[in-house]
Amino acid sequence: MKLPPLIPGRLIKRYKRFLADIQLEDGSVVTAHCPNSGSMLGCNLPGLPVMLSLSPNPNRKLAYTWELVQVNGYWVGLNTMLPNRLAEEAILDGTVAELQGYANLRREVSYGSERSRIDILLEGEKGHCYVEVKNVTLVEHGLALFPDAVTERGQKHLRELMEVVKNGHRGVLLFTVQRGDGSAVAPADAIDPTYGRLLREAVKQGVEALAYRAQVSPEQIRLTERLGMQL
Repeated sequence: MKLPPLIPGRLIKRYKRFLADIQLEDGSVVTAHCPNSGSMLGCNLPGLPVMLSLSPNPNRKLAYTWELVQVNGYWVGLNTMLPNRLAEEAILDGTVAELQGYANLRREVSYGSERSRIDILLEGEKGHCYVEVKNVTLVEHGLALFPDAVTERGQKHLRELMEVVKNGHRGVLLFTVQRGDGSAVAPADAIDPTYGRLLREAVKQGVEALAYRAQVSPEQIRLTERLGMQL
């Protein structure tokens, strides 16, 4: 996935979840949209190098969007609007080998008793494969951890994937790690123990947990390699 031309700066502070004050290289300060509703633990420290995109829409309230932050020498992709596109590209180009062999790929398809929307639905002679995509930006002690805050929505997704498997379909949780460090992916039990318990239960019931690392740079982001899961 190619990124638009990005503008460097440094983080002053992130606040109200969706706002961040950034100092640009010329010394000016702008308020940027933060496209990430999580805690962004470890990625929101004042002074960190960041990259912003600039919208061509003159009517947009906030012209800048915070796209990347540099942590421990690695660029980290923060925009939670991108992982579904990254996953789609990686499935279609064959990078995610475990999700090949389906004739059709659809995004944001309604499913389940609660009429949720699955991120990606794969269909073909092999049947139906429901893929829920999660964005991972937190790394601690060499492990990429999810979630970075308590997520009742994520817990609901695990229950729905278990129901998918129970009904005879394939259910997959795809963690996209938008940073270059972290040797494997694990549940952040210290942050959301309920999510960790449900994830392990889901895997025991046949839900597949896959993790792929993204190569992140100011020019592009793409999934490149599978990581292990530590459950």
